[in-house]
Amino acid sequence: MDEPKHSCCTPSRDAASAAGTPEPGPDAPGTQGAAVHDDVALAGGRFLMGDPFGEGYASDGETPVHPVEVDAFRMDATAVTNAMFARFVTETGFRTDAERYGSSAVFHLLSTADAAAVAGSAAGAPWWLNVLGADWAHPTGPDSSWEQIPDHPVVHVSYDDALAYCRWAGRRLPTEAEWEYAARGGLEQARFAWGDELTPGGQHRCNIFQGEFPTRNTAGDGFAGTAPVRSFPANGYGLYEVAGNVWEWCADWFMPKYYKISPVQNPPGPSFGTGRVMRGGSYLCHDSYCHRYRVAARSANTAESSSGNCGFRTVAL
Repeated sequence: MDEPKHSCCTPSRDAASAAGTPEPGPDAPGTQGAAVHDDVALAGGRFLMGDPFGEGYASDGETPVHPVEVDAFRMDATAVTNAMFARFVTETGFRTDAERYGSSAVFHLLSTADAAAVAGSAAGAPWWLNVLGADWAHPTGPDSSWEQIPDHPVVHVSYDDALAYCRWAGRRLPTEAEWEYAARGGLEQARFAWGDELTPGGQHRCNIFQGEFPTRNTAGDGFAGTAPVRSFPANGYGLYEVAGNVWEWCADWFMPKYYKISPVQNPPGPSFGTGRVMRGGSYLCHDSYCHRYRVAARSANTAESSSGNCGFRTVAL
């Protein structure tokens, strides 16, 4: 299998941008209120981080497998939803990067925009359309609305947007180590968050692409795009959709060689890197092209980039 570029996951802003410079935006809001967060208490502990099967892409740096210890923490049971993000925007007037740039990336089979609203496609990934007016509130094009899918994870949010939400909510993004510890759900070195088989007993356990990527999605799991949170069974720790549905931003810089030097205790990630870490895969992951819905899989994007398949979940301070 050829190694796909990260743009198979989420295209970077420089790969699909309608404008080189965003409109001025407001200062990031401070703590003013909070949506209701359904936290899961995680005891913390020691686990083996990384890919024990040798199935990852070399450039992603999923190896070597290494021991990690994380302290106890509290994490969202689900990704932040449209309804939660809407409360943040209502209370603060915050404008996301996609709104300030005037566009965001929408998967071609999901776009509801007319031809005049499509300002090109991502280089090397033509299935990503740069749609004018696409943003968190208009996820498939300017005529769509988040209000039709309030319980779906918010998308078209950049890393910087996620940080702004966290500051308002008095929360933070998880470290990559915390995210993998939580996603494993207590299973030691399993391939997925529920075990080693993708569809145990023939049952779909995550929202990923079925069919022939990127031209035909049979939606065998019931969803062609995002699914409502809690659509699939929780993992052993009570976390939902840690595989598929939407990519989730983590706090860390991305550096493929970091695992070779990572400290054991509460690794914070490298002090610099090539973009910010994303975890979990999305509804566009497919085993013939990008099997990054495995629990050890990693990807990254630039902090200002946004797309229709990337969101986030948060951790309590």
